Amino acid sequence: MLTLKGENIYLRALEPEDLDFIHSVENDETVWEISHTQTPYSRFLIMQYLENAHNDIFEVKQLRLVISNYSNIALGMIDLFDFDFKNSRAGVGILIKETAERQKGIGNEALGLLINYCKTHLNLHQLYCNISEENEASLKLFAKHGFQIIGLKKDWNYVNGSYKNEYLLQRIN
Repeated sequence: MLTLKGENIYLRALEPEDLDFIHSVENDETVWEISHTQTPYSRFLIMQYLENAHNDIFEVKQLRLVISNYSNIALGMIDLFDFDFKNSRAGVGILIKETAERQKGIGNEALGLLINYCKTHLNLHQLYCNISEENEASLKLFAKHGFQIIGLKKDWNYVNGSYKNEYLLQRIN
């Protein structure tokens, strides 16, 4: 699919071979804050998730894609969630797994590909995301792609003993 292929990376469907990668991402406590995870996931549960990952976005209301380089190394994941066909919108989440891979344009390219896919194949009118007030890199990334801050949710997430604010951003096509 041409809309999911970029210059340095491509977005692809989940494969059974992604079990170890997804298991490591879902059980990485350093990213639990952005995924709102509280407990680890077993390999069995992730295997079940992978077995159902082929289901249509119109049925399950979400789409998770692996961000891969052209050496077929999984670098991260990008998600559409809360897909709402009637109102033509979805939420977006992105994670680059290794800190060493961040700030190299991978997230920028992946987000651009996903936005194009949403326009071309899903005909979405709007995308939105939720970003911690402290996550300057993500705020900058989404702003670069036309997302605008439309609200601040005060004391929204309880993280490591204190409450953190979270922005709501929106991009209308």
